[in-house]
Amino acid sequence: MAKLALVRNVTRAGVAPLRVEVCESLVCRARGLMFRRHLSRDDGLLLVHESAIHMMFVRFELAVFWLDRHLHVIDKVLAKPWRPAYFPRMRAAYVLEIHPAHWGDYEIGDQLQLAPA
Repeated sequence: MAKLALVRNVTRAGVAPLRVEVCESLVCRARGLMFRRHLSRDDGLLLVHESAIHMMFVRFELAVFWLDRHLHVIDKVLAKPWRPAYFPRMRAAYVLEIHPAHWGDYEIGDQLQLAPA
């Protein structure tokens, strides 16, 4: 099982933290959110050592944010179900996948912070 963490946007103080599963293992990263029926509004997934993603077998839209090694947002996309691949504009260290309701809560350049959940 993946460990849980809270993601905070320190650039935008009014944004509530989200609880995410931190996926470091190859199996966890490969599985991602495939085959799940839904994603709760305040939950998400943080893929470690990832850059590109796919949406095959993902049944719902995702707000996807690519982060550099310092947890700055470097790219974002609203990912659609069943799309073969999405790539960031530049190499990323992390991918944050969250509910699309939070699309406007994170912008390119924002600084994020992880804390134990």
